[in-house]
Amino acid sequence: MDLKVKEEIIRLYEGYFHEEMTAFEVLPQSGSYREYCRIKSANHQAIGSWNQDVKENTAFLEFSDHFFKQGISVPEIYTVNKEKTCYIQEDLGNLTLFDYLSRTRELEGFSEKIVNVYQKVLIELPKLQIKAGKGINYNVCYPRAAFDKQSMMWDLNYFKYYFLKLAKIPFDEQALEDDFQKFSDYLLAAESDFFMFRDFQSRNIMLRDGKVAFIDYQGGRKGALQYDLASLLYDAKADIPQPVRNDLLEFYLDELEKYNPKDRDEFKAYFTGYVLIRIMQAMGAYGFRGFYEKKEHFLKSIPFALENLSYLLKNNNIPIELPELYGVLEAVSDSIFLKKVGEKNGTLTVTVSSFSYKKGLPQDTSGNGGGYIFDCRAIHNPGRYEEYKQLTGKDQPVIDFLEEKSDVKEFLSHVYGLVDQSVQTYLSRGFTHLSVNFGCTGGQHRSVYAAEQLAAHLKEKYKVNILLSHREQDF
Repeated sequence: MDLKVKEEIIRLYEGYFHEEMTAFEVLPQSGSYREYCRIKSANHQAIGSWNQDVKENTAFLEFSDHFFKQGISVPEIYTVNKEKTCYIQEDLGNLTLFDYLSRTRELEGFSEKIVNVYQKVLIELPKLQIKAGKGINYNVCYPRAAFDKQSMMWDLNYFKYYFLKLAKIPFDEQALEDDFQKFSDYLLAAESDFFMFRDFQSRNIMLRDGKVAFIDYQGGRKGALQYDLASLLYDAKADIPQPVRNDLLEFYLDELEKYNPKDRDEFKAYFTGYVLIRIMQAMGAYGFRGFYEKKEHFLKSIPFALENLSYLLKNNNIPIELPELYGVLEAVSDSIFLKKVGEKNGTLTVTVSSFSYKKGLPQDTSGNGGGYIFDCRAIHNPGRYEEYKQLTGKDQPVIDFLEEKSDVKEFLSHVYGLVDQSVQTYLSRGFTHLSVNFGCTGGQHRSVYAAEQLAAHLKEKYKVNILLSHREQDF
């Protein structure tokens, strides 16, 4: 996080709570370019948010105010700067539905406890879509006021250009375009005068005190009920078993009866269509973030999405012919290349890096979170001496200084003990990624040396893949 951004967030926080900040933690980014941090003081705690896209912020802030007043569990907005680039919001904790699902499933499978939580979400969803959705100012929606024809074509072309082309799936462009037009016309025939969350998936649902709460609805707009339900039940990484999905769909329809009764067969046909367009939109994101931006963790969702596609194509109840689109989706679901993308190969990758605290903490690009950050600033600093200022921790004079005139060896012995324990556990459990980061004042001497030494230690001791980088030296 940029220093000026951090200072603005702290200024806003301290001005609202009238307390001096005592802790500041940068939170990992997900699929967006927004930045978040957790701030604490003597009697308060909150989330600081930064985003240069003022229109997106305006949508989030207005929706938050509306839903909060309607009794929907969303973060309270405490204060906003005059530029609307920075705001302080209620801290809803760290436990997302996805986190809960992952932890519980590892211990007891997709248990009744998980199903009960999903049912809590599905009780709230029609309230959000229908009851609380009334009176929303759709003029602030960004980038569109409704999930209309243009929005659908954006998503379908996103899938075409960032997934199909990058995954090298062949298609007839004109025939596929014709099917896109026909498919979007069919979807638009569904009743769509409801609030559509747009990204209603397990990472945007928080669990706190036995209740569910919602975040990241800034992309909300007017749309069909089926889209958010599709986003939740076919969230790729959540990997809900298909019989459970079917039961949860019926549970939602039972809840929907209280607000807006629907013909179930017609609803389910449109639901299949919205599941398909949601999967295609998500695949476009996986392609853009994974194939194009080289962020590996986005590719890990692809095998799950392929399984979902295969099931939908075998149980297709959409009452229109879409030969080229279905042919393309069959090719995607059968692709050997795509099935291997993101699969666990039993190899543990350890990312080891050095960085400067002046320039902020390193970002986790694996998507796993966790790992270690070791502070090397307690070690005697060769950078204080003129003869070492132009050198780095990879140069022999600096190595000699650290090994002879500091307690770096004792420091590293503790590091090795901690990291070795994690590596051994990760290998035994089939985990695929661990990050270890070393920070110092300039990211030049002590942290570079420590990162180099740990990488050599792990390479010699374990069969793991080492990715070594020195952030301030490599760029």
